[in-house]
Amino acid sequence: MVKEDVLEEKMSERKEKLHAKKEKAEEKAEEKINKTKDKYEEKKEKTKVYSEKFVSDLNTTIDEFKDNLKSMQKYADEKINEYKNATISNLAVDLVESDDIYYLKVAVPGLSKEDVEIEAGDNDIVITATFKPFVEELGFVKEEDDEDEEEVDVRIIASELTVGKCSKTVRFENSIDVEKIKAKYSTGVILITIPKLVIPKHKVTVE
Repeated sequence: MVKEDVLEEKMSERKEKLHAKKEKAEEKAEEKINKTKDKYEEKKEKTKVYSEKFVSDLNTTIDEFKDNLKSMQKYADEKINEYKNATISNLAVDLVESDDIYYLKVAVPGLSKEDVEIEAGDNDIVITATFKPFVEELGFVKEEDDEDEEEVDVRIIASELTVGKCSKTVRFENSIDVEKIKAKYSTGVILITIPKLVIPKHKVTVE
């Protein structure tokens, strides 16, 4: 009888220990689940914040990009207007004289003969050269009267070359024979041959 009581007591103690272990294990499991939930919620909140920040930054970047495009377009328009309205006297020339002819050499780098105009007067000559912007040479500038041409967006990074109309006036001590002036273009240089006007002496009869 005593042995049965002892055995029953031991079994009861073992049950209590097992029950305590079970409760402890359940508490740990629940604690772990709660921690996992908290981490998930925290990560979810961070992801939401990052997403909202990303969208906000993206919208800001798009707005800045649009503003930059407008600024670049404005800069390009200003440069083109400067070209259309500019008149600059910076053509380089060499002038040589013989007894009956002036030889004038004009540097027009990068231009064709169609971009140069020459006008002669009684004792002077005017050379006008038109330097086009690089974007126009590439064909990116749409003509006002050309509705069929597709406009291309470009960005001007640097614009240091001379643009616009460059004019040079050369005056001579002698009158020149405007009808015999000749001009020849070759590789960015125009050679102008300008004969002096020879007025033959006329003998006057005294009456």
